[in-house]
Amino acid sequence: MTSKWMQFISSTGFTNISWPSLIMMSIAVLLIYLAVKKNYEPLLLIPIGFGMLLVNLPMTSLMEEGGFLFNLYQGVKLGVYPPLIFLGVGALTDFGPLIANPSSMLLGAAAQVGIFATFLGAIKMGFTLPEAASIGIIGGADGPTAIFLASKLAPHLLGPVAVAAYSYMALVPIIQPPIMKALTTPRERRIAMEQLRDVSKREKIIFPIAVTILSVLLVPSASALIGCLMLGNLIRESGVTERLSKTAQNELINIVTIFIGVTVGATAGSETFLRADTIRIIILGLVAFSVSTAGGVLLGKLMCAVTGGRVNPLIGAAGVSAVPMAARVCQKVGQEASPGNFLLMHAMGPNVAGVIGSALAAGVLLSILG
Repeated sequence: MTSKWMQFISSTGFTNISWPSLIMMSIAVLLIYLAVKKNYEPLLLIPIGFGMLLVNLPMTSLMEEGGFLFNLYQGVKLGVYPPLIFLGVGALTDFGPLIANPSSMLLGAAAQVGIFATFLGAIKMGFTLPEAASIGIIGGADGPTAIFLASKLAPHLLGPVAVAAYSYMALVPIIQPPIMKALTTPRERRIAMEQLRDVSKREKIIFPIAVTILSVLLVPSASALIGCLMLGNLIRESGVTERLSKTAQNELINIVTIFIGVTVGATAGSETFLRADTIRIIILGLVAFSVSTAGGVLLGKLMCAVTGGRVNPLIGAAGVSAVPMAARVCQKVGQEASPGNFLLMHAMGPNVAGVIGSALAAGVLLSILG
C-alpha cells in the first residue's frame, strides 16, 4: 500500500514542480492581477496570463504534440488568428475621421518609425534579422500584427514578443503622456482643431475597397491582414450585412481573442521565457513604442508649423495602433491643457491609419525576410 501511495505522490505535479516554473506562474498571476485590478487590457491579459499559468504547471503536456493547446496553437502558427482579429477590428472601426482628413495618414506612417529604428538596434544587439524584425514590430503597438510577424519569422520569440506588445498596449495611458508633454509646448497642446467634415456613405464603402487594392499591390505580403481589416470595415459600412457585422464585432473577435490569448500565453514556458534575451526584448519593445510615439508627435509639430497652427501635435501620438486607447490619451492630455479641447475624433484618424501602417510595415519586413 505504501509503495502505491508513493507511486501516486510521485505522479503528481507537486513532486515535479521547479523554481523556473514557479517564477513563470508568478508572472502569469501578475498579468491576471493587472488585468483584473488595474483594468490593463483585460480581454487579452487574462487569457494570456492563464495560458502561461497552464503551460508552466508540471506534467500537463498541453503544448506537446497532440495536446489541447498545441492543437489550438496551430491557428497562430499558420497565421489564421491575427487576420481574423483584424476582421473584427475592421468591423468595429469607423474610418470616417481618416477619410475626412487624409493627411492624418502621414501621422500614422510617422508613428511606425519606432519599428524600423528598433529593428536596427536589435541587430546591433546581436539578434538575427528575422528576430530583430519580430522585436521591432512591437513599436506598432499592435498585438495581432506582432503575433503574425513573430509566428512567421521567429516563433521561438513569440511568447516574449506577444507579452511585451500587449503589455505596452495596456500601458499606453502611462507611457505616452510624458513623451507627449516633453515634446510639445503648453500653447501647442491647447490648439483647438476645426470640426471634421461629414463623410458620405459612398466614401466609406469605396475606401476599404480602394485601400485593399492599393495596399496589396504595394505590399502583397500584407494581404491577409489588410484584406481582413478592410473586409470587416466593408461589412460594417455596406449597410446590408448587419448580421455579419455584429458577428465580426462580437462573437468572432471574442472567440478568436480567447484562442489567441491562451495559446500565445502557452508559448511562454520557463525554458523559453526565462532567458536574458527576454529582458532585452522587453526593453527594446519599450524603446520601439516610445520612439513611435515620439515620431508621430514630431511630425505633428511639423504639420502644426506648416499649417500655421491648425494641427494639434498631440494627435500624432495616436499614430500607434492601439485603437482607440491612444486616441483617448490624446483627448485626455489635450483637455488637461484646455478643458474645452476635443481632440478624440481628430486623433482617431492617425489611430486607424496606424493600424494600416503597422500591417504594411509587417508586410514589408515579411517580404524581405520571410
